[in-house]
Amino acid sequence: MSHANIIIKPLVTEKSSHQAQTRNTYSFEVVESANKYQIKAAVESLYAVKVESVRTLTRKDKPKRGKVRIIHTGGYKRAIVTLKGDSKIELF
Repeated sequence: MSHANIIIKPLVTEKSSHQAQTRNTYSFEVVESANKYQIKAAVESLYAVKVESVRTLTRKDKPKRGKVRIIHTGGYKRAIVTLKGDSKIELF
């Protein structure tokens, strides 16, 4: 799996923007089959930064009530990446 296929998109929210400024951490939506080592290599190669640690969490799909039947929203995997030193990602 190539590095461009592992990271789906960066997650830009109020909380992630605050953590980027204070803790030097960034959030990304990643492919569910990716592990921490693949995520670390993808971030380092795509953004040219040094990664200190990677934390992951999986959000499961949730049921919602429709008119006729119950539908499920899509789940996803999130990676919270902490960078070393003065490294910054300019997307946020």
